[in-house]
Amino acid sequence: MTAFILVAGLHTGGWVWQDVAGRLRESGAEAHPVTLTGMGDAHRPAGPGTDLETHIEDVVRVIDEVDADEVVMVGHCYGVHPALGAAGRRPERISRVVYVDTLMPRGGDPAVTSIPGPTPAGRLLGRDGQAGDDRPVPPPAVEEWERWGSTAGVPAEALARLTERAAPQPAGTLTQPLRLPEAAFGLPTTGVLCTGNGSSIETVESLVRLGDPRLQALAHPRVGFFELHTGHWPMLSVPDELAGVLLRAAAGEGHRLAATACEPPAHQRPFLIDVPERPRERTGHVDLYLPDADGPSPAVVFVHGGPLPAGVEPTPRDWPSFVGYGRYTASLGAVGVTLDHRLHDITDYERAAEDVAAAVELVRADPRVDADRVALWFFSGGGPLSADWLSAPPPWLRCVAATYPILAPLPNWGMGDSRFRPAAALPAAGRLPVVLTRVELERPEIAATVEEFLAAATACAADVEVIDVPLGHHGFETLDHTDAARHALDHAVRSVLAHLEG
Repeated sequence: MTAFILVAGLHTGGWVWQDVAGRLRESGAEAHPVTLTGMGDAHRPAGPGTDLETHIEDVVRVIDEVDADEVVMVGHCYGVHPALGAAGRRPERISRVVYVDTLMPRGGDPAVTSIPGPTPAGRLLGRDGQAGDDRPVPPPAVEEWERWGSTAGVPAEALARLTERAAPQPAGTLTQPLRLPEAAFGLPTTGVLCTGNGSSIETVESLVRLGDPRLQALAHPRVGFFELHTGHWPMLSVPDELAGVLLRAAAGEGHRLAATACEPPAHQRPFLIDVPERPRERTGHVDLYLPDADGPSPAVVFVHGGPLPAGVEPTPRDWPSFVGYGRYTASLGAVGVTLDHRLHDITDYERAAEDVAAAVELVRADPRVDADRVALWFFSGGGPLSADWLSAPPPWLRCVAATYPILAPLPNWGMGDSRFRPAAALPAAGRLPVVLTRVELERPEIAATVEEFLAAATACAADVEVIDVPLGHHGFETLDHTDAARHALDHAVRSVLAHLEG
């Protein structure tokens, strides 16, 4: 017999698992939804001392009451913190831990630092990182749930019920660090990724291949993954599918990254166009690829994506794709500019924007650059950085380009109110040309942001040229060595350069 212990996320109780628990029981399994102290059970209200330890003990009591051969811990959002903490106290009882659309917390971190959304970390944590304001965090209004994660697929009546039954979150549950014994890290693990909230297996694989040591454990054979094409609340939007995934996870199924983790990373493979070497000059974090020209030449500044972990080697400006773009641009008569910026986390967009602005000023001050003819070209997770330039384009900015870009913060980034939303900035761009390269086989969560941007472009009659890459993948310049990909890349470069003429 398998027993599932279901731990809910912020502001919610065991009731949120009602439909999933019913499907699990129909399959012959046990299901034990947990309502944590202060989260809706009138018999266990939150007191002044309610903290993460309180919630861990709540879950430990349920484990001790369950008489089953296999116990599967399931945590959604914040719920994975008490779930994992309890599993660490009773590792011999736990057969698997399932993370439902949530990050893997690191031991020693409080939940407030790892849960995307507008949870007021600045209020809850003091400058020294210790607990500050101990007032409970109020639940969101019905129209505010999207700020904590996508509500895609959640029926209106379920969203209304979620709002009606939501409880204030005790501050101590978010500020007390999670302490995990070593045994907790060795338990079999499954991640359930919700693509509508910005997660996918392909994204996780790409992050693991970047070499971040914090993520290498995800490539272990004991770790599996599933995808659900829905938002952040699959227990409300797709309970049948979620129950099926939980049963498969308990049986040890799921996609493994181990088989692909050792393949050459896509960003280190050869550029799809064989471009001869060009002179390159390096100043700080900026590289210039220089054309054969007697006077000042226009420039194209290539802005890499992310977030990328600090310390990745080689850095993006030395990746074959950006070296290739820089050389190719120079071979066609413009200065190709590549740079490294500090987008190491989703909280780093302001810092990365400052790095890009500084690099642009450095380039425009170079006497070999025509300061009145500059284009900015954004890639992948660098796409949101284009918003600043679209919202107030300077007269010297002749074109903005974007290739397989993320053009809105993903729902699980918790940046709904951020200035880094190109679609919202686009109406202010006027007739500034935008060249958008779109790949046919884009990740669904990224493709949705591109569609949002194009809808905004249609609404404001923006000057957007779309170049499609048939059967192209995210990172097609090193993944898809096809004639169609070469043609699309050449078309995009020449289109951008055409906007720099005269």
